[in-house]
Amino acid sequence: MSTSLSELPTWLGVLEIGNQVLAAAILILSFSLFAYVLTFNLHSRVGRAFAALLLGMVIVYSGDVVLPQVNWDENWLRFQWIGIALVPAAYLHFTRAVLLAVWLRQDRVKWRWIIRGAYLSSVVFALLALFTDVLVRPPAEAEPVSNLQPGPLFALFTLYFVIATLWGGWTLLQARAHVRTHTARRRLSYLLWSFVAPGLGVFPYLILVSGGGASNPELILILASIANVLVGIMLVVMAYSVAYYGVLAPDRVVKRQLFYFILRGPVVASIVVALIFTIPKVEAILGLPPDTALTFLVVMTIVLAQILIYLGQPWIDRFLYRNEMEEVTWLRMLEARLMTSGDLSQFLENVLVTLCNVCEVDRGFVALPGEGEARLEAVVGDEEEARQVLALPETQRLLTTTQPDSAFHQVNGYVVRCLVNRHTDENMGILALHASCPAAQEMDEETATVIEHLLRRAEIAVEDRRLQLDVFEALRPILPDIEIMQALRGAVPYVIAPEAEEESTEALTRRPEFTEWVRGALTHFWGGPKLSKSPLLNLRIVREKLTEYDNSPTRALRAVLQEAIEHQRPPGERQMTTSEWLLYNILDLKYLQGKKVREVAQKLAISESDLYRKQRIAIAEVARTLAEMEAAAQNGGKEPEGPRSEVRGRHDSGSTVPPPH
Repeated sequence: MSTSLSELPTWLGVLEIGNQVLAAAILILSFSLFAYVLTFNLHSRVGRAFAALLLGMVIVYSGDVVLPQVNWDENWLRFQWIGIALVPAAYLHFTRAVLLAVWLRQDRVKWRWIIRGAYLSSVVFALLALFTDVLVRPPAEAEPVSNLQPGPLFALFTLYFVIATLWGGWTLLQARAHVRTHTARRRLSYLLWSFVAPGLGVFPYLILVSGGGASNPELILILASIANVLVGIMLVVMAYSVAYYGVLAPDRVVKRQLFYFILRGPVVASIVVALIFTIPKVEAILGLPPDTALTFLVVMTIVLAQILIYLGQPWIDRFLYRNEMEEVTWLRMLEARLMTSGDLSQFLENVLVTLCNVCEVDRGFVALPGEGEARLEAVVGDEEEARQVLALPETQRLLTTTQPDSAFHQVNGYVVRCLVNRHTDENMGILALHASCPAAQEMDEETATVIEHLLRRAEIAVEDRRLQLDVFEALRPILPDIEIMQALRGAVPYVIAPEAEEESTEALTRRPEFTEWVRGALTHFWGGPKLSKSPLLNLRIVREKLTEYDNSPTRALRAVLQEAIEHQRPPGERQMTTSEWLLYNILDLKYLQGKKVREVAQKLAISESDLYRKQRIAIAEVARTLAEMEAAAQNGGKEPEGPRSEVRGRHDSGSTVPPPH
């Protein structure tokens, strides 16, 4: 029914608009959750089944939104039956998937055929509704709502729909009875009372009412609006319950991700749709034509909604993380305040620019030690000139000195100052300005204080960045364990096949945590659980050495690791400070000889942070070599190919370095 712009809408018109807005909101929510599940839960059996359920709702509510605009066209009414017919089969599929996820079992063959039969039945019912009159017949002419009339097979479909829904509910009750934790039971309780949302939203109840919506359209629209509100609420609760299945992220991340997704997506989109439906019905707003007012309001809604969500984020997070707020706040703070290499360069550049302004010079640079050579971290002025000054022997001496001071040193027209770690007195780099060497008697007290303050800020920034790198290096070894833990939380295998153990043994070297196993075994090279209980004991190359080492798996693994380390040894006479010997020296000094990190760094003339980075590369090379040795053993004992394979055996692989005392 159309409403003149100059007339106030009638009560029936208001109900029509309200029902259209709610139907559009359910459509947006269903489609948004459908896209969300396909993005984040596609690998989960529960997620895929839930996506099928949502697809049925998307089809049905698409028709609800379009039908008033096409005068309740019969083709669109029949199109909705694709979604209506899909829902019962999706119910069976979804609830069965939830039960299997709780039971951690593989589905039985008969149940697979039952689910396939249900989907086949849904396809048949959909085709009958689209192309025949045996399920539904053409609609009666009724305004403001219309519906198809029941055909001879409609009772059969209704029975199918009811049985599938009740069976699904019974399956969820079984699932709830099998869970053992309070959290899982609570989520399944949410799912139990909300899982009727798709059935409540898509079943064509008006077909069961004599005369459809013609007898009392106001009552029909009010009931439809109430049902849509309930369906929307239950759909959100249902999505919340399903979102955790098969997801490797922690629960708090899933909860926050889903909540903000709904706020920024379906909620904002629903408000915009409400404006689109309502604004054209009024004659003018503030003297503006409806189209102009609609454009302004839609833009303002989209922008202001994002601002409001951002401003309300602290309260939203407090609601989401009632018992974990302090820890979550720390995580947010770390995320905002941790300094990347780009952040450090930008900060040092700002400090350098300020120093140049204070000292009234136009050139300067900050250089920090690198893995191979020093690097320019920030430059003001001519970069090529800065590189030339950095390459001078005097500058290199200041950059690498182990006894830095806080004095300014004159170097080729620049004054150079070491950046000193105030806690360890370690040299962290240099800052150079193109100027005469400032002396205390030549500067007023305020200027000297400002310069010292800026230099101290630069030192703190470099020190913090190096500490953060050490923290990252400390955290890196536990990341595989964290990933494994999350995988166990979200994707526990449903069944262990008889051949699973053999397959996992053959695939050890392809596991993402393989390098971490190698690191752990090297860490406990001379004894410890990470060696004696290492998964690497299952490698074929280790088992083949058992007889050689008195059937001692630990000694066999130690010999294999030592052999892999020898593969990293370059040809020629050993040197301690050349780059080609660096990886081997780290492995030998740190793991075979058991020396401390500081001692190894001093022997190799590198910083501890550089040592950690190179150590990671060295362990990765040992892991790669072990993988090649394992592949060679499985291929008939051929030598692993690699740039260093020709140097294995330079040391006696049977000899053993005595453990450190």
